[in-house]
Amino acid sequence: MELKPGDVAPAFTLPDTDGKMVSSTDFPGKPFVVYFYPKDDTPGCTTEACQFNENLQEFEQAGVPVVGISPDAPAAHVRFRNKYGLRFTLLSDPGHAAMAAYGAWGDRPGRGEGVIRSTVLLEPDGTVKEAWYGVKADGHAKEVLRALER
Repeated sequence: MELKPGDVAPAFTLPDTDGKMVSSTDFPGKPFVVYFYPKDDTPGCTTEACQFNENLQEFEQAGVPVVGISPDAPAAHVRFRNKYGLRFTLLSDPGHAAMAAYGAWGDRPGRGEGVIRSTVLLEPDGTVKEAWYGVKADGHAKEVLRALER
């Protein structure tokens, strides 16, 4: 089920690249971006990650952390982070629980079940400000930045 503006975002706790557990409650009182992507080091996912990284200073200036979530293991995230110099948090969701709760796991027409490339911009109170589903990787980070201005 896709989240809509005003919905309370589901809580999650997932391991980061160092195996440290990171929770959605680690961002109290501040907005943050959580984006879901299918697989580290694939063309679309690399484009999306690098564009979030290239725009990270603007997100940081706005006080908005960026968190990427995929089914990949922490070790794969480490390789991905190091290869592209990614400076934001990557979390592992191999059981797809967070993805399913956020509407980012399900049937993809013509491709079967899997990760639906999605992004959710959360308000400081944990509600959804904006949510995007089935996004195009290229240019999406800028789209999220524009939403911050509204």
